[in-house]
Amino acid sequence: MIEVKGLNKKFDDFEALIDLNLNVQTGSIYGLVGVNGSGKTTLIRHLTGVLRQDSGSIKMDGEDIYDNENIKRRVGYIPDELYFFNSYNIYAMSRFYKNLYPGWSDERYSKMLADFSFKNTDRLAKLSKGMQKQAQFILTMSCMPDFLILDEPIDGLDPVVRKKVWRYVVDDVAERSMTVLVSSHNLREMEGICDSIGILSAGSMKLERELDELKSDIHKVQVAFHSREDAERAFASLNVLSREGSGSVEHLIVRGGRQEIENHVFAQDPIIFDILPLSLEEVFIYEMGGAKDEIKSILS
Repeated sequence: MIEVKGLNKKFDDFEALIDLNLNVQTGSIYGLVGVNGSGKTTLIRHLTGVLRQDSGSIKMDGEDIYDNENIKRRVGYIPDELYFFNSYNIYAMSRFYKNLYPGWSDERYSKMLADFSFKNTDRLAKLSKGMQKQAQFILTMSCMPDFLILDEPIDGLDPVVRKKVWRYVVDDVAERSMTVLVSSHNLREMEGICDSIGILSAGSMKLERELDELKSDIHKVQVAFHSREDAERAFASLNVLSREGSGSVEHLIVRGGRQEIENHVFAQDPIIFDILPLSLEEVFIYEMGGAKDEIKSILS
């Protein structure tokens, strides 16, 4: 389990993290999302023991991460910006990792090398960014980590490779109870693999919930009434986040339980009524108080 309580970090007068709490259950995949500048990278640097907090605690399996060599040897980390020794090929780098991580598996390394079409002689500095990311993934997963921290892990990868990456992650979670935290702008793919989601905003955790629960608390409603008065009565007691009209049919984003929404709407005898599923991307936009036309700017 990864448990963060009351985490605070300042850089001069800038408060980067403010009383932040985070909980990642053992054997689960946790998605960390937020706009650029929300504090995701700073949080990840604390989770990997690179930065020391001003106050609060960061524990993995009940142990502090900072200056804890035993815990760090159980943590795999794939950053957004990669670094390799300039003259090393992937085999030389694998020997370096093997000396650092007691869980290293030569069998896993050989299997992944073939699966991702690498050769031991491939020189890392000469590879494209996408190939370097695959190489880093091979090396990190061959360490058989108990905790895996991923920062934009599929950025720049083609769909076939992305599918392979997620297959390895999901299999290790299922088979070894590996605990995963992944930060990514690709909310469509995160929606398919994450158990829980944390939304970070201005250095604070805006909300943290299981994905199914998060999506059950906010709904997209398509509805039409006999009159404007009926519509206003139906929506008067609901928490309407967004309301758009298209002729006589209105489209709304409403926060609240499905049954509550249905009760208020059906009480006014609607002509048309349907509750449609929201994607994680849409939930994120509305939780952050944005509008549909802001999706591209927020997720870029």
